[in-house]
Amino acid sequence: MPNGLYTARKLRKDRQELRWSDRYYKRRVLRLKEKSDPLEGAPQARGIVIEKVGIEAKQPNSAIRKCVKVQLIKNGRVVTAFAPGNGAINFIDEHDEVVIEGIGGRLGRSKGDIPGVRYKVIKVNNISLQELVRGRKEKPVR
Repeated sequence: MPNGLYTARKLRKDRQELRWSDRYYKRRVLRLKEKSDPLEGAPQARGIVIEKVGIEAKQPNSAIRKCVKVQLIKNGRVVTAFAPGNGAINFIDEHDEVVIEGIGGRLGRSKGDIPGVRYKVIKVNNISLQELVRGRKEKPVR
């Protein structure tokens, strides 16, 4: 590594070139997350429920996780979203408008034992799903 009196330019140039080997820098600068992400970098998105699906949990667990297929309004992409809560799936019907967000977990990938599911439902017809599950609010009839 050069460390003489006139090496600032070379040090700076080397650092700029070597930053590209850092995968987080590369993904951030090339905007790869926004390009591949169905939510396009947004924290939440609205969509229409297409169908309800049950997804089997990964080993060693044995359960059917209740999920919904959602078609996003902003770009028409279809994603699978988890319905968290006991009996939460009963408050979600087909053609309802839902708001989804990332499920949390490892770098935008699926969480826990639900394979391939990256999102969760937080609102149904503009009413919090958690409030519906707890019985504090009722779903509007439309």
